[in-house]
Amino acid sequence: MSLTVTQAIRQRHSARAFLDRPVELSTIQTILDTARFAPSGVNTQPWQVAVVTGETKQQLQNAFLAEFKEGNRGQMDYSYYPDEWHPPYKQRRVTTGKQLYGALKIERQDKERQKAQWAANYRAFDAPVMLIFLIDQSLNTGSYFDYGMFVQNIMLLAEEAGLATCPQGALGEYPQIIRQQLDYDENKLILGGMAIGYEDTNHPVNQYRTEREAIENFTKFFA
Repeated sequence: MSLTVTQAIRQRHSARAFLDRPVELSTIQTILDTARFAPSGVNTQPWQVAVVTGETKQQLQNAFLAEFKEGNRGQMDYSYYPDEWHPPYKQRRVTTGKQLYGALKIERQDKERQKAQWAANYRAFDAPVMLIFLIDQSLNTGSYFDYGMFVQNIMLLAEEAGLATCPQGALGEYPQIIRQQLDYDENKLILGGMAIGYEDTNHPVNQYRTEREAIENFTKFFA
């Protein structure tokens, strides 16, 4: 039985543990073939996607991990997060971190386990498919707005296909590595990526859910 859009939106969550089970390339192609119908200003369709699997994924994540282990956190092509955190965003960030580490029983003082968990980002949490999202440098802020609708389409279509996802800004932290290894030129900015695969539903990290604000906290109605 196919999911409704409402069901797909409400059950989607960011999975951080995946089964060792391959995803058919044809499934990813079908998802992207439908996701491309996302709207965009003057039909610019700013999205460009690298689908990374197999040996190429292994080489790419090894390069990320080598930099991370050397203490080089990299530098994204754009500012994803604010330079200073203010309420209510700071509190939401802290709460999310507590939920993640709490689910894994990682204590605040256990820096080694925290570091190991962060390193899992660069393996796309061992999902079999890593998507990398690129955009032409010449495009502007409005195209980032458009891009979000495309990425949301991918996640909802993955839900429909029985797959789990995790959108990841962390996969954009080493843009030069991506451009070098995947042979993209400097005019392509790396926005981030996504892990896609079959969820390990028994893993503790996939058991918690982040909260969402009630609509009255972010909406004003005018009549």
